[in-house]
Amino acid sequence: MIDFALIGPPWLQAVAGVLLLLLVATIANWVTRRVLIRGLQKVTRLVAEDTAELLIEHRVADRLANAVPALVVLFGIVLVPHLHDSFVVVVQRLAQVMVVVAFVRAVSAALDVANAFYQKRPHANDKPIKGYLQLIKIVLYLVVGLVVVGIFLDRDIFTLLAGLGAMAAVLLLIFQSTILSLVASVQVSSYDMVRVGDWIEMPDLNADGDVIDISLHTVTVQNWDKTITTIPTSRLVTDTFRNWRGMTEAGGRRIKRPLYLDQTSVRFLQDDECKTMRRFYLLGDYLDKKLEEIEAFNHTLAARGAEPVNMRRVTNLGTFRAYVQLYLRNHPQLNQGLTQLVRQLDPTPEGIPLEIYCFTATTAWADYEGVQSDIFDHLLAILPEFGLRVFQNPSGADWRAGLSDQRPPE
Repeated sequence: MIDFALIGPPWLQAVAGVLLLLLVATIANWVTRRVLIRGLQKVTRLVAEDTAELLIEHRVADRLANAVPALVVLFGIVLVPHLHDSFVVVVQRLAQVMVVVAFVRAVSAALDVANAFYQKRPHANDKPIKGYLQLIKIVLYLVVGLVVVGIFLDRDIFTLLAGLGAMAAVLLLIFQSTILSLVASVQVSSYDMVRVGDWIEMPDLNADGDVIDISLHTVTVQNWDKTITTIPTSRLVTDTFRNWRGMTEAGGRRIKRPLYLDQTSVRFLQDDECKTMRRFYLLGDYLDKKLEEIEAFNHTLAARGAEPVNMRRVTNLGTFRAYVQLYLRNHPQLNQGLTQLVRQLDPTPEGIPLEIYCFTATTAWADYEGVQSDIFDHLLAILPEFGLRVFQNPSGADWRAGLSDQRPPE
């Protein structure tokens, strides 16, 4: 025990006592951080390296260590002689606040560690807990706020909580967004509406990309142009959005695009043209079956003395449609387990739309665009073989060619 009476007058004894207390607090802080915490980290690494790395990353022990010097001051300030009682009380209350804040910050960091552990689970993205942990933090900080107020006012926390009944309406108004976000977060998680990694599309909020984070108040989306859009969680419940997860789980991405054909190029095929079409290996069986069906029908018409105009014949458009269907069925990069259609839509001023409806065997954006482009490259190039033309509005070159054809010879 140090005899402060040997130092000198009372004020000097008080100053020396305070400086000594601060020195002891500093040494305790150094010993805690350099010896105890580092030793604990080494032991933890030997037992569970992943756990140690997360604890170090989120600084759980460092935040808890801040309470050690505060505890030294809390219990040591009463040993300093000749200090005014009011000063001792103020210092003790500040030290108590520091201890409580250090403890709460350590608990908050521990919750972050728990979330990091949970994220390593295989199905963590399906049921994120980050929003719930944030709610626990909010409640924890509210309680700490009451504790701090109670420490400075020298009131029990339960007395303060009893007084909050009259402020319930005010608190509901203040935390309205938090309550709405909590309810929305529960609904989003319960109904499995959005997961981290989902591609969602929400045009009203300029969101079109992958979900990279789901928290209590917000859902963060990284758009395809690498910009970030932050969506209030409650908007996912109240507004309409599109989730492309079903496409990914189905294993195929839809192609739905028409070819606009010139209506004036549609005609019947002559017999010699039907024979020429047999050089397409995809059309051999189709033409045999179709011509046999048409011949049987026309034979019954001839037996009844019907005019030749009533006979059925093969059209170039029908043959091309059959070719496209067979081409899609034999395409190695299309998902053959999903719907495939080649259909005519209502004629328009831009021609006859022949719509190709199928699914690629990949959902990757770049690969999908490559498969789609290859298909339409082939169809556009093969069209003239069937005597068909693609509709195209006349350009300047078309007008010049037309005028030059009408120009009289010189």
